[in-house]
Amino acid sequence: MSIYKDNVTGKWRVVYRYTDWTGKKKQTSKRGFPTKREAQMWEHEQMLKHDAKLDMTFASFYEIYVEDKKERIRDNTWGTKNNIARTKILPYFGERKIAEIEPKDVIAWQNHLLAFKRANGKGYSASYLRKIHSQLSAIFNHAVDFYHLPSNPAQKAGNIAIEEYKEMLFWTKEEYLKFADVMMDKPVSYYAFEMLYWCGIREGELLALTPADFDFTTHTLRINKSYQRLNREDVITPPKTFKSNRFIKMPQFICDEMQDYMGMLYGLKEDERIFTISKSYLHHEMNRGSKVSGVKRIRVHDLRHSHVSLLINMGFTVLAIADRMGHESIDITYRYAHLFPSEQTQMAEQLDIERMEKSNGEKSGQ
Repeated sequence: MSIYKDNVTGKWRVVYRYTDWTGKKKQTSKRGFPTKREAQMWEHEQMLKHDAKLDMTFASFYEIYVEDKKERIRDNTWGTKNNIARTKILPYFGERKIAEIEPKDVIAWQNHLLAFKRANGKGYSASYLRKIHSQLSAIFNHAVDFYHLPSNPAQKAGNIAIEEYKEMLFWTKEEYLKFADVMMDKPVSYYAFEMLYWCGIREGELLALTPADFDFTTHTLRINKSYQRLNREDVITPPKTFKSNRFIKMPQFICDEMQDYMGMLYGLKEDERIFTISKSYLHHEMNRGSKVSGVKRIRVHDLRHSHVSLLINMGFTVLAIADRMGHESIDITYRYAHLFPSEQTQMAEQLDIERMEKSNGEKSGQ
């Protein structure tokens, strides 16, 4: 390692040489330090980082975390995680020694986030606050699991526990049909929304579909990929979760509609996307259709909730619905429990019967 002063600029430069994990000699450098002390501090951080010693700052450990994890996480997911870390976590903890951060420091950081208010006077949503905290905890967990940090202070502090109720919006079948009727003037919009409502797939799954995913003989739709727009490029990634890889049975009318739609696409190849539109296009069309039809405005993703609601009203089991949606059955039970009116009614009626039988039994014994 060497520290030099540039006689022309008067700034300091550090050249740091090290041996990587393969045994190869490597070199990194940085220039432009105003003082020798700052150059020495950067040099010290490099030594700690390459020796994986937790006397380093949180910011330096985050660079290790990035190197270890980035290639293991989907691009769009990593983009979200990295943005949270760089805008909500590093500005607060970046210069702190990672081994010296305590649960009380995490609680102070949580209070800092809770106190934040936008120009409109609103703060971060409860779900977003939990997501931010989870990312901090994930970084500390990595340090615990692989770099001998004694414990995770974010885990000890606990997540940001504030209650937030969000009404789950969805359309009834009648509302969707009114919406669909006004969308027929644009075939690409009409057929896209037909797939979203009647098959319950996600937006990214819809936009990744190719002709090869359809088997019209068996009425089967294969879901094995998702479309994302990242850094102005179209990116096809694996689905959201492992269970999202699935096969969906399509009703006959959807098979007929999709064959008609694909027949309109001149020169379409088996591996080409059939919906070459964007998520923003779908959101724009959702606004247009809601306004013209007069039905309440919901999000595009709420069409997935609408599909689940329809299946519940048709009497299908939680397990069957979960398989179709690519969810765990416990997720369906937790998220959509309030949409099982028939079960709740049956429970109440059965409890009435139980109580009446007990009362009748007591009277006959008198």
